[in-house]
Amino acid sequence: MTENTVSTAVAVRDNGPGAMVEQYRNDLAMVMPSHVKPDTFVRLAVGVLRRDRNLAQAAQNNPAALMGALMDAAQLGLTPGTEQFYLVPRKQKGRLEIQGIRGYQGEIELIYRAGAVSSVIVEVVRERDTFRYSPGRDERPEHDIDWDVEDRGALRLVYAYAVMKDGATSKVVVLNRAQVMKAKAMSQGSDSAYSPWQKHEEAMWMKTAAHRLTKWVPTSAEYMREQLRAQAEVAAEQRTTVAAGVVPQAPMPESGGSDEDEGPIEGEFVDDEPGQQWPAVAQPPA
Repeated sequence: MTENTVSTAVAVRDNGPGAMVEQYRNDLAMVMPSHVKPDTFVRLAVGVLRRDRNLAQAAQNNPAALMGALMDAAQLGLTPGTEQFYLVPRKQKGRLEIQGIRGYQGEIELIYRAGAVSSVIVEVVRERDTFRYSPGRDERPEHDIDWDVEDRGALRLVYAYAVMKDGATSKVVVLNRAQVMKAKAMSQGSDSAYSPWQKHEEAMWMKTAAHRLTKWVPTSAEYMREQLRAQAEVAAEQRTTVAAGVVPQAPMPESGGSDEDEGPIEGEFVDDEPGQQWPAVAQPPA
């Protein structure tokens, strides 16, 4: 999809970015995961553009950048214009255009969707909080907050870890201010007034830790690829067995087990209303 192609589409459809998104509904739907509803995705994307004049202008300036960001969100199955996937204007060669940025809720969504974890914990530590964690000695951090204090102080640390479905704790990621600021400096457009680093600093600290956590736990794409590969190998082995004239026997259940094999369970993450803060401990629905 080139800039000229998309620009032509905008001109044909009343020169509006919302109309362009509507026109490319089928293209977006083709790359979405099965759990995402194209109508809902498009409606939310159009709504964000209509509510924010800067975004609408940025989309008008470079329609290809808008569609590129929406395609990225669609492929990941994340909701555009929320803390799952930010749509922000940024200056490029003197004019505004749209940039897509994955948020911390998006990082957590991809972890849950893999189906390997029961909960993901991402939280910031402020100056007046008490935080204790010693790798190799402590399984999980101890974080005490005085909820009665009016001001907990400036952001000091951020941490993230996952509890796997077997009860084990993943690697614990802990980042201090210097490490977060280094990540911010490497983020394109982070100094812009439109950047989520300026408007949603705490959320971006959490996104940085959650993103580091994805290196240590399965995420949607890699985990499901492994599951599909394993299923394909089993299916190929069964076809070979049947072709050889051998009827495979059903395995006997282990003592205390179930007669039915339990396959991978699809993790689900329920999104809050746009703009609403998520809890620090994000639990998938029962």
